[in-house]
Amino acid sequence: MEVVLADALLERCGDLCALLRALCAPLSPERAEALRLLLQRLATGGLPPGEAEALHLVAWEVALQRCRPLLLGGEGAAGSCVERLQLARAARGALRHCVQLCGAPLAARLARDALTELVAGSGAGAEAAVEALVAAVPRLEEPELVARCVAAALALVREEGEEAVAALVAGRLLPALGGNEVALRRVWEGLLSGGEAPQTGRVLLALSALADALLPRVPSALDARLCPQFWRVVQEGLTERDALCRKRARYLLMRALDLSGGQRAELRCPTDGGDESSLFWWSDEKTEKLLQFWETYILIMETLEGNQIHVIKPVLPKLNSLYEHAVSGEKGRWLFHPSWHLCIYKRMFESENKTLTKEGILHFLELYEAKHLPNSLDISEFVIGSLMDALSESAFYSRVPGQLIGACPPLGTRLQKFLATYLTRLPEEEKGSFLLKFIQKMTTRHWCAVPILFLSMALAHIPACKVLGVEGLQALRDVLQCTMITHQILLRGAAQCYLLQTAMHLTDVDKVSLPEFASFLLSLRPEESLRRDTMLWMELCSWLQVNDGCFRKSIISDTEHQETSSLCQYVQSLVKEYLKTSASERENCFMPDWFEAKLVATMILLAADVEQMRNKYSGKSNIEWIELETFLNPLLDVLMKLGSNAYIPTLKTDKSLQLLLKLLQTCSLKCSNTQDDGVLVFIWKTLVTPVESVLEFILRQLTTNELSTVGDLDRCDLYLALIPEITNLCLQVSWKKVPCIKNFILSLTNASIRNLQDRNCEEEPKLKQQIQKVASMASLTAVCELMDRKREAHLESLPSVDALKRFIALSPFNEVLKKPTVIEEKNSLCEETTSQGWGRIVARYVHDQWMCLSFILNSFPTLAQDHEGTSEMSVSAAERSRNILQSALKALSILPSDQVLPVFTCMKVLVPKLLDSSKSLCIEAFDLVWKIISSLSNTQLIFWSNLKAFVRFIFDTEVLAAAASSKGEAYDKIKEIIFKLIDMSTTKTGVFNVVLTHCCRSWILPTVDERSALTNAFLNAGNYSELITEACVFGTVFRRDQRLIQDVHAFIENLGEKCAANVVTESTNRDDHYVRICAIKFLCLLDGSNISHKTFMEDIFIKLLDKDELVSRSRTRYYANSLQHRIKNRVWQTLLLLLPKLDQNFLCGTLDRVFQAGFSNNQASVKYLLEWIVILSLHKYPQFLNKFWDCFCYNEEKLKTSICTFLSVLSHFDIILQNTSEKKPALKKALIVVLQWCFNHNFSVRLYALIALKKIWSMCRMLHVEEFEALTPVIESSLQQVENMHGTGNAKRNWQRIQDHFFFATFHPLQDYSLETIFYTLPRLSELAEDEWISLSKFDRFTDVPFPPAFQWYHSPTELRDLKPSDWSQQDMGSNSAEIDSQTEWTDVQKKIIPWKNSTPGLDLEMVFQDRATKLGKSNSRLIVVASLIDKPTNLGGLCRTSEIFGASALVVGSLHYIQDKQFQHLSVSAEQWLPLVEVKPSQLVDYLQQKKTEGYTIIGVEQTAKSFDLTEYCFPEKSLLLLGNEHEGIPANLIHHLDVCVEIPQQGIIRSLNVHVSGALLIWEYTRQQVIKQNQQK
Repeated sequence: MEVVLADALLERCGDLCALLRALCAPLSPERAEALRLLLQRLATGGLPPGEAEALHLVAWEVALQRCRPLLLGGEGAAGSCVERLQLARAARGALRHCVQLCGAPLAARLARDALTELVAGSGAGAEAAVEALVAAVPRLEEPELVARCVAAALALVREEGEEAVAALVAGRLLPALGGNEVALRRVWEGLLSGGEAPQTGRVLLALSALADALLPRVPSALDARLCPQFWRVVQEGLTERDALCRKRARYLLMRALDLSGGQRAELRCPTDGGDESSLFWWSDEKTEKLLQFWETYILIMETLEGNQIHVIKPVLPKLNSLYEHAVSGEKGRWLFHPSWHLCIYKRMFESENKTLTKEGILHFLELYEAKHLPNSLDISEFVIGSLMDALSESAFYSRVPGQLIGACPPLGTRLQKFLATYLTRLPEEEKGSFLLKFIQKMTTRHWCAVPILFLSMALAHIPACKVLGVEGLQALRDVLQCTMITHQILLRGAAQCYLLQTAMHLTDVDKVSLPEFASFLLSLRPEESLRRDTMLWMELCSWLQVNDGCFRKSIISDTEHQETSSLCQYVQSLVKEYLKTSASERENCFMPDWFEAKLVATMILLAADVEQMRNKYSGKSNIEWIELETFLNPLLDVLMKLGSNAYIPTLKTDKSLQLLLKLLQTCSLKCSNTQDDGVLVFIWKTLVTPVESVLEFILRQLTTNELSTVGDLDRCDLYLALIPEITNLCLQVSWKKVPCIKNFILSLTNASIRNLQDRNCEEEPKLKQQIQKVASMASLTAVCELMDRKREAHLESLPSVDALKRFIALSPFNEVLKKPTVIEEKNSLCEETTSQGWGRIVARYVHDQWMCLSFILNSFPTLAQDHEGTSEMSVSAAERSRNILQSALKALSILPSDQVLPVFTCMKVLVPKLLDSSKSLCIEAFDLVWKIISSLSNTQLIFWSNLKAFVRFIFDTEVLAAAASSKGEAYDKIKEIIFKLIDMSTTKTGVFNVVLTHCCRSWILPTVDERSALTNAFLNAGNYSELITEACVFGTVFRRDQRLIQDVHAFIENLGEKCAANVVTESTNRDDHYVRICAIKFLCLLDGSNISHKTFMEDIFIKLLDKDELVSRSRTRYYANSLQHRIKNRVWQTLLLLLPKLDQNFLCGTLDRVFQAGFSNNQASVKYLLEWIVILSLHKYPQFLNKFWDCFCYNEEKLKTSICTFLSVLSHFDIILQNTSEKKPALKKALIVVLQWCFNHNFSVRLYALIALKKIWSMCRMLHVEEFEALTPVIESSLQQVENMHGTGNAKRNWQRIQDHFFFATFHPLQDYSLETIFYTLPRLSELAEDEWISLSKFDRFTDVPFPPAFQWYHSPTELRDLKPSDWSQQDMGSNSAEIDSQTEWTDVQKKIIPWKNSTPGLDLEMVFQDRATKLGKSNSRLIVVASLIDKPTNLGGLCRTSEIFGASALVVGSLHYIQDKQFQHLSVSAEQWLPLVEVKPSQLVDYLQQKKTEGYTIIGVEQTAKSFDLTEYCFPEKSLLLLGNEHEGIPANLIHHLDVCVEIPQQGIIRSLNVHVSGALLIWEYTRQQVIKQNQQK
């Protein structure tokens, strides 16, 4: 209609120029639209003769003076948002038509101006400039201008941040440039060039806009399908994190596939290089196969967009069919480039759904292992890149349901098999580079302990091959450094073991020298992995023996003595070089690094063990140890001269003593029988020779003012560390040397005391004097520790011990050393005399004072009495103890946290003596030490040692007894600390373990000293029974990450000696299970005949029943495996354990409480335990049967949740009556009770009653009870009827299941009474969470508290432990799930339909114009849905989604503000961004409907009227407008007469109307269905 009017106006107007000018002043939306339409008709219909030149001028004027300023936001920019948009749209069209009228000159002018504006700025000006270029580009003729436009377009696409401008360029400018072949070529090259190519998202945006030009329907010189870079961009887009990028990439792929399938031509994209297959190809002969492959591929990629594992998992098997299509079986090569398959896995790995990521990893590993896929560089890069990034997530290494604790997780197993398989199939020349990159990848990010462990394990399981050189060893060493970060010692040690095995299996010794490999070995920690008593050490020795002489020669190696093996030659030269001292280093005051000494000591031992192994294999019986003697001789030469030669360079003495210490320490790590260790014995016998010389040197250094600098304190530590090692050496090898040790100790003690007693009168002490005092106090500390640890040497009998006692007793406490102010100039370079450095020295000095005092107090308890009266101001023993305790509190405030251990030890001795006389001081001590411990809870390194000292102090037998005797503040404070420790244990695993282990050992297994100090240590158990009670129920519900660490720990521990970390790492027993295990073992050690034990057990029994009642009354939700469920289960497990030790009198008073617990609504595991306790109690004491019958006398309301518990007890009535002589009365009572429940309305109750009836009746038959003969026909017919139930319903199946249930079919209450059944089998069969199962192996591993010697209730003797869980009441739940999951292929899968042919992703979300969706050209529908009367955002959102899905041309709403509503957006799921939305207010509806009628639309009302049509009979016109009514009022009466027709939905029910969204959806679908049928008929 508008075109007709415009043509008529142009024909009748006499002055076209005046008409155009009149429309321009001023420009309104209506005038601008009219101007655009007139210019369009002039441009397409041609100019009138004679007016062409004038019209050119007018068009020039309109373009430059009207349209351009308007687009820049100038003239006419005022008005509403909608008006401005309409005005801008008309101005763009008018500008485009002006260029068509004026041609190249105007186009060039516009292009130049726009390019200038682009250089000047951005924002609105940039958008206006782009619009000008869009209009100008089709008419440009100058190549230079075209090139500049192309460069500007690429710059805008490439520029970061300008999303709106980039979208505008891609949506309008690039398609315009695409019409010019030269420009298109330039754009193409600019987008895909390597150097300045924009980011993938922007490239995809541009390529989507140019799809028509780059993927033409007719043959063209430029075809994107033939460009490898194009396909690489598409693949990158398929795996981008941004959903829109992925959508654009899929659009381009599907567009290319549709084009290829339609053309059916031969096509092959050139390869990137090498022998790889083409990224894309097409063949007419294989069209069907290609279409099948790509349809499956796109189905998988689109399904992955859902991120829903239940939708995606059925599709994964289709990946297997992709590989079958992709690999040529005949030629063994890829038909489809492997990078396409890897895109799927990359997409899965990048998913937000971690379950999907794990499925993707497992699928890739399993697929590559199962299928022999051709080698590809892309796969190697993918493994090292995306796969390893995904493998860094710890959560993926968790066990799957059904796997036993301690089993290797599926990912760990698959990873081992994959890596071994993949490397085996790699060409030899590629193995080394792949492994090197793989190992280096393990060092490029912060890996957690679990992934590092399983990756290391996978590397260690690769079949042996020589592929790693020096770089590989260095990479492995870097990985070792990464493992040191974790606090999980066992995991850290296991990873080290596997990395060492990796080095042995994969190192090419021809490329690696022995020094390089030895340097790698030094990265391993002997206390965590590589130790002499492990299989790993023997494996290393064997490997060194096999490869001895094959290592690459080092540049500095000695080439003489060719008959010597390479390893021996290396160690000899290593020792010589180590002890060689250059002149420049002679006066260095710093200690040498320990690395060298550790290296030399380790290599000496390795070489010696290799020699021993070689001699053993050669059959030599008498080993002369020539090589080992050669290694040790240079060291012996130096050590023998130490005592006599005072001029040996300091550096040389330091190195020799460091090596001696490392050799002695490394040897002492050997845990096996030392007499059978020839190497160890020879080393000890050799090193014992220079003992006198070494001790003489140490004595001289420590007592003759040789130590004078701060740096010398490190030497002091070295000398003192040697003393206990030398003492141990003499005790092991030569007792003849012990007098020498005693003389040394005597001299050292006396000299140190003299030095400390020498009070310097100078006001300003010198550094040398202060350092000597520090060394002297440290020496006394070393002497005290030696006497304490080496009692067999009898050093306490030395005369110097009395002098030491007197000195310590009379010395002031917390004496600090004044910082020296004068420092000798020659030592100024190596001094550390800042306040912080001197503070550490003072703290050490104070610490050593308390070390000596703690030794004296513990070894000589009568210290105070012995020396009372020796001072002029003598004080009593109690007063002195008080003074020491006050000094101890002061020491705690000044000492750093890692130096307080000796203070704790002293307080342990002092507090029991002062609790009565100095109660407040003792309470202050308790508070202060607790404050220190709680502040250290986040400090891993020093927390545990301090905690143990704290526990030894607070929970010392005498401290506990003294506090309990008064039941005062100290007693309350200790109980408060107990509960604080338990609370700390919930967040720091292992704290309670330390407390409980100490208490149980001291209460039930006191040492001789403790027995003498306290006649009955067990009294403490009764006074602090809360500790045992809480231990019995201790344990939290672990977080998933905590369970993972525990599972991996269990897996490593199950490896046993195969993993050296299990042998060398100290068992910390920090698993929460060990708390309960300790309590259980403690209770097992108790003797029921012991009065104290008996009283204690009864107290625990009562407190546990109280705990159960407290949990039952709790309002906290009680569900399966909740914390409440677990606590109740632990309570009844412990009660069951205690039951055999309780007597009849006690049970008589408590059994009622047990029965009452049965009335609670208990979980299955608790019910079994409770029933078991009742059965055992009645079995042992049948006289309690009357109490049991009373339980059946309550009303049905109380029994409804518990009757099954008591009926289950009767199912074991034969066990109950074993000790009863009069069985018939009991059977009669049982039969009467059970029969009444056989007719209960509840099906489950009837089943339990029938199972009990079956048992009781069989007993009656066996005993021939005549009284029941009258009931025989009834009972037997009932039992026969239930046995022979017919049908396929649940009744028969459940009857069979309850009979087969373990509690009724297999379980025997007497024979199955064992720890294994109570704590492992029963929790497993009752489907408790796995972290509640305590296996017997854990009882075995926990050795701190032993079992009683004659303990018999350990293993379960029956087949119960071999059963699988089968709770009959839950059998119907998911019974077919296993069958479904086991399927490898689904017959059909859910598919999300994503239409693409009529849409161009990349323009949709980016367009900022109101009519963005209409510009897509995606809908051919003529259906308009009018929802202006609807005011609920939820209904509007649903309608928007439905309208978009079925392709409505527009949705009319009352206000565009609705689309910002969250409820609308939740229902629309972004449909508003793909569908044209028009705002028409309800008051404007009449005018709008009339306008649409004039455009040929039929106005259809969705309403029930007298003349409405049935929806099933109505035929929709092509141009239909659906008017939907209001949710409550429907269509108002004033609008009904404007309708052409009303349509109603036929109804069958009573409710009058449907929801408006549902009504609209039904009509929209019916319209769509009819139009689809019409289109098919036309075809």
